[in-house]
Amino acid sequence: MATQGQDRFTTVNRSRTVDQAEMDLGLRDYMLRVYNYMATGLAVSGLVAWLVANTALQGVFFSVNPETGMAGPNLLGLIGMFGPLGLLFAMMYAAHKSSASTLQAMYWAFVALQGISLSLILMMYTGESVMRVFFITAASFAGLSLFGYTTKRDLSGFGSFLVMGLIGLLIAMVVNIFVASSMLMFVISAAGVLIFAGLTAYYTQEIKLQYSADADSETQTKGAIMGAITLYLAFINLFQFLMMFLGQRE
Repeated sequence: MATQGQDRFTTVNRSRTVDQAEMDLGLRDYMLRVYNYMATGLAVSGLVAWLVANTALQGVFFSVNPETGMAGPNLLGLIGMFGPLGLLFAMMYAAHKSSASTLQAMYWAFVALQGISLSLILMMYTGESVMRVFFITAASFAGLSLFGYTTKRDLSGFGSFLVMGLIGLLIAMVVNIFVASSMLMFVISAAGVLIFAGLTAYYTQEIKLQYSADADSETQTKGAIMGAITLYLAFINLFQFLMMFLGQRE
């Protein structure tokens, strides 16, 4: 009897070990899909930004002020710059209502349009400083995301605090449009770096916790895309705020 009980105990333990191993493998594959979508999205945005900043496409989206010599978005440029916001809301709706292929198409459109906004950075800052800050951002992002993935600490409360800080940051940015304070801009830049650094770790943990091994392929694909766009936005914003600190203007 004791031997039979021990055998049952061993069988249950082995079953749990196998289930956990399958869960871990599925989670790693899922997170790899998220990062692949995000990295490819960054590559698409970077390519579009370079093309707009360095080819005849610049004249399609931007007009040069003859008095200041600075480029500003024309009507088509404004549509291209604010279009991603509309697509983002559409993707949040489509995540529950549409197919994974539709969501993928919207994601690629989003990152391509985002390249139009990023082209301004290439026009404003030297190429050397852009590359330097990009690699700093990539290294920082990798470390923060790894922390969010591996930490046992619950970051949900920390994330709520950061989201409130993000709302305050947006309000401060709107206010600074009217007051044009260099000191306030410095504070905004510093706060932006800290907020999006923290959100990178928080979002990574949230994506990990939302993974379900029981979900079908369609649902997992849509989850990976939405996770990718979350991390993509964290990376882009961290990069932009770091550019305010470390970028060298043309």
